[in-house]
Amino acid sequence: MARTKEFDPDAALQSALELFWRRGYEATSMADLVEHLGIARASIYGTFGSKHELYVRALERYSEFCDPEILEELSQPGPALPAVRSVVTRFAEESASDDLRRGCFITNTAVELAPHDRAAARRVEASWDWLETALASALTRARAQGELPEGRDPRSLARLLLVLMQGMRVVGKAGRAGQDAARLRDAAAQALSLLD
Repeated sequence: MARTKEFDPDAALQSALELFWRRGYEATSMADLVEHLGIARASIYGTFGSKHELYVRALERYSEFCDPEILEELSQPGPALPAVRSVVTRFAEESASDDLRRGCFITNTAVELAPHDRAAARRVEASWDWLETALASALTRARAQGELPEGRDPRSLARLLLVLMQGMRVVGKAGRAGQDAARLRDAAAQALSLLD
């Protein structure tokens, strides 16, 4: 007869996500996970597999709760450019006010693991593709509604904004708390001026 799990796997996954997000993959040991999650090593392996598998699942969880909010904002009926501006501005503000220096879990993974980890790279690329597509769709709608000049290419602008937004996350994490706010806001404003 199979034993019942004595912990909530969903809560454990969320807890692992928070630890990995704060410390990164390499700096988080299995002993750290055991202590932080409050469950036995064998239970972690039995439920999630290896540390790497747990990390990838945490990364997927992060995408699940972050991405829908952006899509909802960019998909609202009516004028599309205000939503694009709002999303980019919010990235700048969140990056400037990240006092915990956590950054974005996707961007952190891109920097730490994606260059040498195929599973992590696929998850990062999927997130970036998704964001680029959501921005391009909103910008295409904006052009069709006369908000964006005809000569502007929505896909190229979406790529520019994606790269800018990921860069803002890196600057926000690596910079000085609160001191890079002007840098981030100015960069966002300059990029958004291309939509005029």
